[in-house]
Amino acid sequence: MSGVREPDLRPGQSVELLKELHILTRDGKLNQDSRRKLKQVYHLHQFIDDLLRELPPSDEGPTVADHGAGKSYLGFILYDLTLKALGRGTVYGIETRAELVERSRALAQRLGFERMQFLAISAADAADAQQLPAAIDLVTALHACDTATDDAIAFALRKQARALVLVPCCQAEVAATLRQTKALSLARTPLAELWRHPLHTRELGSQLTNVLRCLYLEANGYQVTVTELVGWEHSLKNELILARRTGQRKRSAAQRLRALLAEFGLESLEPVRYPGLPADA
Repeated sequence: MSGVREPDLRPGQSVELLKELHILTRDGKLNQDSRRKLKQVYHLHQFIDDLLRELPPSDEGPTVADHGAGKSYLGFILYDLTLKALGRGTVYGIETRAELVERSRALAQRLGFERMQFLAISAADAADAQQLPAAIDLVTALHACDTATDDAIAFALRKQARALVLVPCCQAEVAATLRQTKALSLARTPLAELWRHPLHTRELGSQLTNVLRCLYLEANGYQVTVTELVGWEHSLKNELILARRTGQRKRSAAQRLRALLAEFGLESLEPVRYPGLPADA
């Protein structure tokens, strides 16, 4: 176990917070696994910090909704490194497991992180929660499983979010739908060979899910960048989707999304996952 060395900790980083999150040991040291975890969180924080700095200044400061927050590693680091020094802005941690929400509330109180709030609620229900403001500047969803990422996107559209940072995980819904229509698709198009084998169904379903999500965001007025979340060496879920709202809805994106749904026999998903598509696209 090695001691903390520069540049392991960012300037201004609360050592007490890292101890509470069990990234540092009680005597302030890092082991190899903790060092990797810290590097991962810092890397994602940098993307979010850059997006927050692009926002127009306001008296209230930026608002961030972190979906599937878990133990709120990301939310705490973001508050500690960005919002604390800014003196304004709020992080809302959204997590279904009540025990994790209570733990995060207690930690925020101990550390004096007054502008952190935690809700024991699902991403699907969060848009109607009275505890959240009518508009949110930035929405994150880190490894939100399966359709929770879609729920976070729907939340962002309802809240007119200026930006999204998504690391999707365990996309199963599209693969399940592909399996249901496999026999018909095999008779209809040679493209169905892409998902004839179960392993390919899962892999293609995951790829297609994220492609559809990106098109949906573009159709709703966002500029989308897809890249790798480098630094997550231990995770196969390494796709990072960044979206900035421009307000310029891309008609072609909506048309291509519908074309892909038709090509892959996924039309049943449109009213469920893509209700915001314009009717005339």
